[in-house]
Amino acid sequence: MTQLFSTVQLRRWALVLCVLCAVPVVASAQALPVSGVVSDQNGAPLLGVTVFEKGGNNGTATNQEGRYTIRAKKGSTLVFSYVGYETHECLFNGETTLNVILREDAKLMDEVVVIGYGTVKKKDLAGSVAAIQGDELASRQTTTLSTALQGSVSGLLVTRDGSAPGSSGTLKVRGITTMGDNNPLIIVDGSPCDDIDYVNANDVESVSVLKDAAAASIYGSKAAAGVILITTKRGAKEQIHLSYNGEVGWEFPTMQPEMVGMTRYMEMYNEMLYNDNPAAGFFQQFSADQVKNWLEYNRTDPNHYPVTDWTGLIMKSSALKHNHNISIGGGSERVRTQASLSYDDVEGLYGNREFQRFMFRANNDFTIVQDKLLATLDVNIRRAKNTSPNFSPFDMMRKMPAIYAAVWDDGRIAEGKSGANPYGLLTEGGTSYAWSTQLGGRASLEYKPVKGLSLKGVVAPFINYTKSKAFKPAVAYTLADDPNTIGGYLDSGSIWSTNSLSETRNDNWNLTSQFIINYMRSFGRNENHNLNIMAGYEGYIMKSETLSAGRDHFEFTQYPYLNVGSEDYMTNSGSGTEYASNSFFGRIMYDYDGRYLIQANVRHDGSSRFARNYRWGTFPSVSAGWVVTREKFMEGTYPWLSFLKLRGSWGMLGNERIGSDYFPYLALMTFGDAIFYDKDGNKISDKTAAQRELAVEDITWETTTSTDVGVDLGFFKDRLTATFDYYWKQTEDMLLSVNIPYLMGYSNPNSNAGSMKTTGFDLEVGWKDTVGELSYGVSFNLSDFQSRITKMNGSDQINGSKIHRVGSYFNEWYGYVSDGIYQTQEEVNNSATYNSAVTVGDIRYKDISGPDGVPDGKITSEDRVLLGNSLPRFQYGGTVNLAWKGIDFSLVFQGIGKQTSYLYTQMVQPVRDNYGNIPAILDGKYWSPFNTEEQNRNAKYPRLTNTGKTNNYLTSDFWLFDGSYFRLKNVTLGYTLPQKWTNKLHLNTARIYVSASDLFCISDFPKGWDPEMGVSSYPITSTILVGLNLKL
Repeated sequence: MTQLFSTVQLRRWALVLCVLCAVPVVASAQALPVSGVVSDQNGAPLLGVTVFEKGGNNGTATNQEGRYTIRAKKGSTLVFSYVGYETHECLFNGETTLNVILREDAKLMDEVVVIGYGTVKKKDLAGSVAAIQGDELASRQTTTLSTALQGSVSGLLVTRDGSAPGSSGTLKVRGITTMGDNNPLIIVDGSPCDDIDYVNANDVESVSVLKDAAAASIYGSKAAAGVILITTKRGAKEQIHLSYNGEVGWEFPTMQPEMVGMTRYMEMYNEMLYNDNPAAGFFQQFSADQVKNWLEYNRTDPNHYPVTDWTGLIMKSSALKHNHNISIGGGSERVRTQASLSYDDVEGLYGNREFQRFMFRANNDFTIVQDKLLATLDVNIRRAKNTSPNFSPFDMMRKMPAIYAAVWDDGRIAEGKSGANPYGLLTEGGTSYAWSTQLGGRASLEYKPVKGLSLKGVVAPFINYTKSKAFKPAVAYTLADDPNTIGGYLDSGSIWSTNSLSETRNDNWNLTSQFIINYMRSFGRNENHNLNIMAGYEGYIMKSETLSAGRDHFEFTQYPYLNVGSEDYMTNSGSGTEYASNSFFGRIMYDYDGRYLIQANVRHDGSSRFARNYRWGTFPSVSAGWVVTREKFMEGTYPWLSFLKLRGSWGMLGNERIGSDYFPYLALMTFGDAIFYDKDGNKISDKTAAQRELAVEDITWETTTSTDVGVDLGFFKDRLTATFDYYWKQTEDMLLSVNIPYLMGYSNPNSNAGSMKTTGFDLEVGWKDTVGELSYGVSFNLSDFQSRITKMNGSDQINGSKIHRVGSYFNEWYGYVSDGIYQTQEEVNNSATYNSAVTVGDIRYKDISGPDGVPDGKITSEDRVLLGNSLPRFQYGGTVNLAWKGIDFSLVFQGIGKQTSYLYTQMVQPVRDNYGNIPAILDGKYWSPFNTEEQNRNAKYPRLTNTGKTNNYLTSDFWLFDGSYFRLKNVTLGYTLPQKWTNKLHLNTARIYVSASDLFCISDFPKGWDPEMGVSSYPITSTILVGLNLKL
């Protein structure tokens, strides 16, 4: 009874997570009673098998002895369903006893996971690999595959910076491993891919994330940051079928940062000037009359008393998006094909912003000689166009106060603030076009001379061509009272006073060639010894060229072509690079009776990035697993503990991605143009050449040693599953720049001078079950990592507000320690200060150190200390899935459990650049001479000041806050039409659905700021769409 009670409780908890109040399981009041026992193939009774009458609403479940009783109509069909077993249906003919044997679901038991250069049954895997099915990613309704992966598996961190049309996410596998490129290696159908978003999510069969060295080391020098394997869909031996999926929806901007109202802006601006110069009085910038009557004056004189809604003027309330995907698949024993064609169109939240994309993929499989000679021929094409204004408006839009005009009352472009007019720059500043074309293919030939042995050759070419063109016209504004007089030119940090054109062309190609031998054999009395040996060679070559050209001072704007521009204002530049690598690799996998698992990998890589004597590196790994539940002494734990596997791995990974055009052992020359003066003072244009980089021959691979221990668990016939991993990684020989004397004339060269340690864990938990006609599942993943620098041969590396230092976290916050806000002049006089402008109401800092390492009575750069980790901690994600009688529901969420974030000046500083708007979060919460003493003691922010801003907005812990968040990523509700309806339409299936993405986010970020939106970035958008899926 204890066992029965625990199973029922687990089911109830899972149903609560799915927000289910009740599941009606009502026995039929008619027909005849029938009872029996449900058991597995070994005769063991099965507890919790769902038994129901097909088409009815009466059902029950088996008890601890596997027994059930139900009433059913004679001639009806009884359905027996149990997780991990094939669903069984049988006709009820009125018998009183009906015993049933359920068979284990072979597909589930033999579920395979894609690993490097092959596949392996999940139960036989000794490394750490996380997998997700492509249909689940496609159901998240994102334009790019990278953003669909956000929150999907543990150990994979996906971050965004806004939701611009066609934008990608940044991927990291198990944190940081190097100072340089931390992007994982992307492999599509066995060949390297430059960008994960070159793949359409609708084409994906599965995605595997290789997280530990045992899984990733087969890719050697390119795998230090992890590997993501994408397998695309292939044709099967079945009747040809045609599918269509179409979506149309709208993106809505999330809330923008709030600013104070216009009247309050003028009052606070005056207060700021008063704080800096009390002797000049309070109304220094805006008179009392202006503050009181501005809105009234605007009605009669809007040019001199403007009231501008910059956000409403620039941003649209919604943006249209639509997607269409057609796929065809099927074939015979000899030929199988899967092909798809898709089109995406996503408009932007402001005028002239759009992303368009065509994608085509065809995967073809050929059986030339049955079980002997096989071939594949794949091709994929992608064409994308990104249209956007030359000026990105968001930073200036958020900064502009309402008191400056975007347009004069007759519609002409206005001055804004001394030429700062984001609306004018957006609408009149021209358009940039970027085209991107990729063509890839893959051909393989596989020969199987004897049973278990295969020889495969692969060739995979890839061509990438991009082009951009931006015509930037002069944008002048005329005077409010004189339409014929130019008052000046708009200014975005540079003056838009001439007509200019710039163009770029980039083309590169690469070729991957592979030869792989694989041998599989089972031997022993019961063939319980299983051996898999693989060896291979891979060659990779890449060539790339870049060309850019521009001309300025165009006379006309109607002909944006380079040859029309003046040769006196011509710029040209170009570069090229070549790279090659050769690799030899091998793997041995052995298991005994599915109980003891051993795997060993090795890869020997050579890279042209390094000098001849430092070019080759060897990267081994080993892993082992023990399936404890296969032991006889564990038989008593079944079925509550259905699976238990312990595993561990160790391995070495390399990193040779030190820059696409960086070859440290070569003394590269840089060519350019320069203006010289002869002895008579005449200008002469000529070519220049210089060696900018110091050649360093003994630079070699960065090497990461990784150790992982993990456990895989299954409970209650694998209804409940869990996976946990703990890992630690040590990276040695990290490339760091080394300071050399300026007189040498070179930039600081790199050297193998650093090391870093990363530790972390991954956790995944899932529950899935079926109750009657209701099937449901929940999953949750959680991961964490910390990366610390353990060695740096040289000085600290300070990058703005972050630092790399021995003992620090990677990119740790670095600044001053605050000590509240000065409340009296006496406190100021008796404290160390940053400068002479510091006064009452400013931020107070602690005097921690000085040139001699002890406090010196001054606040200087020596007082800066480590302030905490800037990287996210405890990233998590989860899903809820329900299906009942044609209705399906899914919910996806993700978030960050802990992160130390920073309030940048764009978020909190008032009157930026001496005219900017004032964030609403300050109002009523800052120190003010007009507050009471108690109000000032409780003030959250320093006084309003211009002269004191240098002190107040230093990087310090005063501006750090909790940046954790929870986001509802996606909610989808669908309905599959009944078969009797679709048959009349000559359809196999028809499904309609409604989906919503990024509906809300909970965080402590200031109102209107999203955790995944940069201070000048495109906002995160919420998306609502409707879709239709048809299959013929």
